[in-house]
Amino acid sequence: MIRSSGKSKSRKPLIITLIIFAAILLAGAAYLSTLLPIITGYAAKNMGSAVFISGRMPAEVDTTDLNFSFIKFTRNKVNYGDSSVTSRFLWGRSRAIDREDLGVTLVRKSREENLRAVKFPELPPPPYNSDTLPWPMGDQIPDTLTGIDSDALNIISRKVIDENGYGGNVFAFMVLHKGIPVAEAYKPQFTEETRFLSWSMAKSFMNALTGVLVKENGLDIYAPAGIEEWMNDERKNITINDLMRMQSGLEWNEDYGSRSDVNIMLFCRNDMAAYVRDRKAEHPAGTYWSYSSGSSNVVSYLIRKHFPDDSLYYIFPHLRLFYRIGITDAVFETDPAGTYIGSSYLYATARDYARFALLYQQDGIFNGERILPEGWVSYTREPVPASKGEYGSLFWLYGNGEVPSAPEDLFMCVGHDGQRIFIMPSKELIVVILGYSPRGSIDFDMLIRDIVGTV
Repeated sequence: MIRSSGKSKSRKPLIITLIIFAAILLAGAAYLSTLLPIITGYAAKNMGSAVFISGRMPAEVDTTDLNFSFIKFTRNKVNYGDSSVTSRFLWGRSRAIDREDLGVTLVRKSREENLRAVKFPELPPPPYNSDTLPWPMGDQIPDTLTGIDSDALNIISRKVIDENGYGGNVFAFMVLHKGIPVAEAYKPQFTEETRFLSWSMAKSFMNALTGVLVKENGLDIYAPAGIEEWMNDERKNITINDLMRMQSGLEWNEDYGSRSDVNIMLFCRNDMAAYVRDRKAEHPAGTYWSYSSGSSNVVSYLIRKHFPDDSLYYIFPHLRLFYRIGITDAVFETDPAGTYIGSSYLYATARDYARFALLYQQDGIFNGERILPEGWVSYTREPVPASKGEYGSLFWLYGNGEVPSAPEDLFMCVGHDGQRIFIMPSKELIVVILGYSPRGSIDFDMLIRDIVGTV
C-alpha cells in the first residue's frame, strides 16, 4: 500500500495561494495597462498645451497641474526642437505634438507625419488693432467709476492671488462691473496675454457657436440630429437641444478618477465624437439628465458637418464669434480626427473669457451688434427639468448650489480644475477665475459673497 506523504499535502495550500496571488497580480497588471494610456496621455497632453500654448515652464506645470494621483509619477520630457512632449510611467508611454493653431494633439493610432501635415487654414487678421481700441473690443481699459468699492475689491484681489486666501491656486482673477473691468490680477508668472485652459468652460463656447449658426444659417436645434449610427434605433430622436441640455439619454460615465468614458474619449481615442456616437441609449431622449462631456463633442461634430469643407469649419469660431467680441488670439484645439474638442480644450486670456461673459450678460449683443439670436440667452438659462435647477444649455445655473450667496439669476461656466466664469445680471457683475483649484479646494461662495458685497 502506497501512502501519500504529509509533505505533499502541506504544499497544496501553498501552491493554491501562490496561484491565486499570481492571478491577482496578473489581473492588476492587466487593469493598470488599461490605465497607463490615460495617465501618460493626460500628462503629455496637458504639459504640451501648457508649454506650447500658454508659454509656461515645464517644472512649474509638473509641480502644479500634474502633481496629483498617479499623474505626479510621470516623467515628462519636453522637446522644443520638434514641439513635442513624451510622458512615461512604468511601461506606459504617450506622446503629444504641437500643431500650432490646431493645438496640441496626442499621437495615438495615427502617423505623426500625417497629423503634422494637416494645417490650419490661413486666417485673416482681425479688422482692428486691440492695442489701440477701448474696452471691450480692445485692451485700453477705461478709468470709468462704476460705484463699486474699489478699495475692498483690491483687498479681495490680493487675498485671491497673493495669499490663496480663498483656497485653491488662482492664476488669474478678473471682475467686471457694469461691463467695465474693475479688478484684474495675476500670479507673477502669468500676464494679461497668457492663454489659460478652459476645461469644461469650452462647452459654453459651443453654446455660442451653435447660437451663431441658428441666427445666421437657420440651424434647427429641435430637429433630430440626423446621425447615421442612430437612425435605426431610439437614438434617432436625439436632437441638438438634447445634447446641449445633457438629456440625450446616452450611456455615459463622467468619473475622472477611473477608466471612464470621459477619460477614454479624451486620452485614448482619435475621433472623440465617434466614440460618443457609439454609446447606447439608456433612457428616452429628453427624459433624463446626466452631465456628459461627450455630448458637447457630438455638437461640435454636427457643427462640422454643417460646413462643406473643413477650412470653413476651422475659421468659423474665429470669424463669426471670436473676432466679433474682441477675442483675437484664442486656440481651440482639435482631436486627431479634426473636430474641435468642444468639451474641454479652449485656451484664451482672462480678458477674453470676460468678453465672452459680457456677450451673455448683454443678452447676446456685443459692441452694439447682435451676435446671438434674440431669446438665445433666455433659452440658455432655462433649467433642464430633470436637472432640478442645476443646468441650462451648456451653462450651469444657480441651482447647482455651489454659490448660495450669489443672486439667484446667476449662471456660469464651470471648468474641471476650478475655472469659473460667474455672470450675475442683477448685480451687473462678471467674475473670471482661472488656475488650478481642484474640486473643493476653493471657497467660491465666500469669494462671490465678498465681491457682491462691494457693489
